Amino acid sequence: MTDNHRDGTPAYRRIQATILKRIERGDLKPGDAVESERELAKIHHVSLMTARHALTALEREGVVQRRRGSGTFVAPPKIHFNKLMGFNELMAGRNLTACSRVLSFSVVDTEQAVAARLGLADNTALSKLSRLRLGADQPFALETCYWPAQDFSRLTRASFARGSLFSILERDYGIQLAYADEEADAAAAESTTASLLQVPRGHPLLRIRQVIYSTQGKATLYVLGLYRSDRYNLLVRRFR
Repeated sequence: MTDNHRDGTPAYRRIQATILKRIERGDLKPGDAVESERELAKIHHVSLMTARHALTALEREGVVQRRRGSGTFVAPPKIHFNKLMGFNELMAGRNLTACSRVLSFSVVDTEQAVAARLGLADNTALSKLSRLRLGADQPFALETCYWPAQDFSRLTRASFARGSLFSILERDYGIQLAYADEEADAAAAESTTASLLQVPRGHPLLRIRQVIYSTQGKATLYVLGLYRSDRYNLLVRRFR
């Protein structure tokens, strides 16, 4: 019994690759059971320790969950916030198909707190877009975006069937988004939100408020996102 392949690839890496390919193909879905350490050792002709190492590494990466007394299961996909990207980009990074359902699109002029975050007068007309964000047909987030209505007057509800908001701003308006100032905290899911995200009422959510700036330093978008906490990680780098 050898724990390395002829090309030098560690056996535990080969086991990981095999499991990841099955997940990507849809052969294994979130909640499905993965073979035990003993079964993997037998299938791949490796030691029990090598099989254990493979599952431990996948668990550390958030790909599987190991439940004492029950076994190992495919974990719900998680998205890591470590770069300013649109939802479609985040999903593509995990090989998941993204889609959105537009819940509402309107122009409002009574959202003074949002206008202030964008550096605008209290009664500024703002376009308000609310969408349910899905990955692999599973609900991930409820997002509400705001921007000055007069700046992007050609945007309509139908616009968002053609692509992401980020790509539309870049392609149709020549606006490059550069960075975001964010506030993150916890929130409890209210009835409507809980129903949309398919979680119990009161379920903990990750709430992120973003003011997104262009490369010209202009506050361009304000986004309020309510994210399923079991499907997102917020990565923070701190400096001393």
